[in-house]
Amino acid sequence: MTDVSLALGIDTGGTYTDGVLLDLATGEIKAKAKAFTTRRDLAEGIHKCIQGLRYYDLSQVSLVALSTTLATNAIVEGRGCRIGLILIGHEASGSLPAQEIVAVKGGHDIKGRPLAPLDRHELEQAVRRLQGQVDALAISGYLSVRNPEHELEARAIVQQVWPVPVVCAHQLTTSLGFYERTVTACLNARLLPIIAELLEAVKKVIESENIQAPLLVVKGDGSLMSEAIARQRPIETILSGPAASIVGATFLTGTDNALILDMGGTTTDIAIVEHGRPRLNDEGATVGGWRTRVEAADVSTFGLGGDSYLQVADRRLKVGPRRVWPLSVMAMQFPYLVEELHKADPFREITGGQPVDCWMLVKDAGNEAGWLEDERRVISALKDGAHNVFTLGERMGRDPNLLPLKRLEQEQVIGRISLTPTDVLHALGRLAFWNTAAAVEGARVQAWRMRIQPEEFLDLVIKQIEEDLSLAVLQSLINRDGVSLNLATDAGSQIFLERFLAGSSRGFGVELRLDYGIIAIGAPVAAYLPAISERFRAHLEIPEHAEVANAVGAAAGQVIENVRVLIKPGEQGGFLVHTPWERKSFLYLEEAEKYALEKARKEAVASALRAGAADPEVVVKQDKVVSRAFGTSDEMYVETRIQVTAVGRPRWGS
Repeated sequence: MTDVSLALGIDTGGTYTDGVLLDLATGEIKAKAKAFTTRRDLAEGIHKCIQGLRYYDLSQVSLVALSTTLATNAIVEGRGCRIGLILIGHEASGSLPAQEIVAVKGGHDIKGRPLAPLDRHELEQAVRRLQGQVDALAISGYLSVRNPEHELEARAIVQQVWPVPVVCAHQLTTSLGFYERTVTACLNARLLPIIAELLEAVKKVIESENIQAPLLVVKGDGSLMSEAIARQRPIETILSGPAASIVGATFLTGTDNALILDMGGTTTDIAIVEHGRPRLNDEGATVGGWRTRVEAADVSTFGLGGDSYLQVADRRLKVGPRRVWPLSVMAMQFPYLVEELHKADPFREITGGQPVDCWMLVKDAGNEAGWLEDERRVISALKDGAHNVFTLGERMGRDPNLLPLKRLEQEQVIGRISLTPTDVLHALGRLAFWNTAAAVEGARVQAWRMRIQPEEFLDLVIKQIEEDLSLAVLQSLINRDGVSLNLATDAGSQIFLERFLAGSSRGFGVELRLDYGIIAIGAPVAAYLPAISERFRAHLEIPEHAEVANAVGAAAGQVIENVRVLIKPGEQGGFLVHTPWERKSFLYLEEAEKYALEKARKEAVASALRAGAADPEVVVKQDKVVSRAFGTSDEMYVETRIQVTAVGRPRWGS
């Protein structure tokens, strides 16, 4: 062990990959770095980020912690391996993320009693039919959370017939909801090779830097899990990035109760922290339209960030939700774009775009089959570098509105460069990281489209972003309360919102006050949040290192493992203990509770150790539920809910 033990925290966001070196003994941030996220290969951006930390002795790194958007993006984009789903005791209902679905007899009732014996012969035949058709299997038994025996038996049969990756639904959640549990198992199976590939790539990167330390991954609830657990349960990494930002914000400020606002390049994420922990989504996270039973931080995400697309149509401004590459950033690589933007026609309408749009080649797909001749010509025209849409039209001898760009952009062969809030801050002189001249030219073109002066346009953008962020704060609080109300579309809300955002009464005024202070993190927040906190009469804190808070959260995370056990009255007297691994009956409640507590403690500690914890501490929560008959004081036992939580810092060292 070296004199100093460092944690390397890495966060791969939609735009940037952030890295920090955290002194594990003192909590001091020793170094930080940023690099662009390389979506085609996340490891490339991670490697560039780590290179920015090289001036510090990386051999002192004792822990590597990674938060990633990969699982979330893969689900949204429908990527992953082919899945076969085996349902036990229930037919398929609703859309499911699996390519092949079979149902066999079996399953249990709410007491954990078999509805029918597991049909082993039918199962074996189904598995043989699926061989070669899918890459992994998910098994979901009806009410397996009350008794997992059929799922466990089915997995054993599958492994005898075919050595294929198998995921059982009861291993991922103890919550009721057969459909959501089945979706969770399918998505977990789909993500197995994707997360495995990422972890292998990251390990190669850190080994190339002579870092010999365990690799942990941030879960959607903000806690850490070992590489081995991440390979088994990749579904738990959904919303990993937003969860890391919450942990980072509380670590940097020492605040236990606050509204956390994380404004990145692509999105703004908002969450409430109380007593030092984020609220978890009771129903499970929803990603890409799929409802899961994955425990994750209750985060509201909005398509508003530093790299949001600024569009002008009918002399009106729209910010986001699409993300584009900022003009100022890409003009560092292609400085001639400044001149091309100077020649852009502000008053020429561009179908599906803006006159300031420029295009660059993201990947060379010129030799791939399936592209039309005009699409190949676009690829060829961009091989020497990025170009404004008018210049691209001249190169191809085509009207800019007739360029075949849509499919190339959808397939991520080409990327759109345009005016963004990042550019606006450069044009205003508030940032000076990139090419300010390109930002000024882009703002000039869009200002003329609105028939206003550039200075007025820049102020308008800032005001619009402040209003959009204020609306996002309000909407996140409404979402948290479970109210089905969309402030952006609800006509009845508009009269109050207009007066609140405008700050003028016109007959009556609207003032709001947050019950929380605001912790703002992310590179752009200093430009917008002071005005927003003033509007909400809330204390604002932008901590040092706010621009890399997500990576700090990864490095500062703890291992937290929960085990939940339910005790219910037996069907013929006595009591039933339902655990994630078995169903067991007892004659007396005291016996059942003693067994449940002992087993849950052991399993929680064992799970925390497997997840990478050192010396985990155990916290027990036990709730006994009774009911009273109307008009009497007699109590009737309903159930006992036991949750055992093991918490520990990650193990350091190789």
